[in-house]
Parts: sequence; C-alpha cells; structure tokens
Amino acid sequence: MKNFVVKTIANAGALAVAVWLLDKITLTGDSTAKKAGTLIIVALIFGVVNWLVKPIVKVLTFPLFILTLGLITLVVNALMLLLTSWVCGKFDLGFHVEGFWTAVLGGLIVSIVSWALHVVLPDED
Repeated sequence: MKNFVVKTIANAGALAVAVWLLDKITLTGDSTAKKAGTLIIVALIFGVVNWLVKPIVKVLTFPLFILTLGLITLVVNALMLLLTSWVCGKFDLGFHVEGFWTAVLGGLIVSIVSWALHVVLPDED
C-alpha cells in the first residue's frame, strides 16, 4: 500500500512539473487546494491508464520498439498522457493536454521527473 501511495505522489509531482513548464498542459481550479486535489485524482487516473493500457500498447507495438531502438516509447508515453487527458475530460476534471507534440514533451518531462522522484522517495511495501 505504501508503494502505491509513493508512486501516486511521484506521478502527481511529475504531472505538476509538466503543468508548470508547458503552457498547453493546463490544470484548472478555484483554489490551490482544489488544484492539488485534482492533481492527485489525475495522478491516480494516469497510474491506472499506465497499469491497464500501456502493457497492451507495448505488446502491440513491439516490432516498432525493436525497429526504433525504443524511441517509440516517447510516442507511447504521449498517447498515455493524451488518454489521461481524455478520461479527465469525461470526468469533468480540470486537466487538459492540447496537441500531440505537447503530449510528447509532457510525457518526456513526466518520465524524467517521475524517475527522479522514485530514486529519492522510499519504495517499500
């Protein structure tokens, strides 16, 4: 359970950095507390999307992983971020990613920041 909480916090922090750095990734809310709550919910949705959908996409695009020497991972991460944005739109959450190239850059930022936070934060069960 502790591992799940740590990963969710790391995802929320990584998403917050992407929102902060990129103008076309938006997080809306009336107050800072509401934005923080929305960010935690978005991080949960992002985690579920990565847990459910990403392995399937990786299996289906395995030949492209070999052909591009893994660079297709950037596209897969962008698609996961766009899917998270779409799901958040369906739940009327204030998180939106505008455009594919913004999602590619946002996915790269989220991956790097999430990796750095996983190195710093404890990873125990």
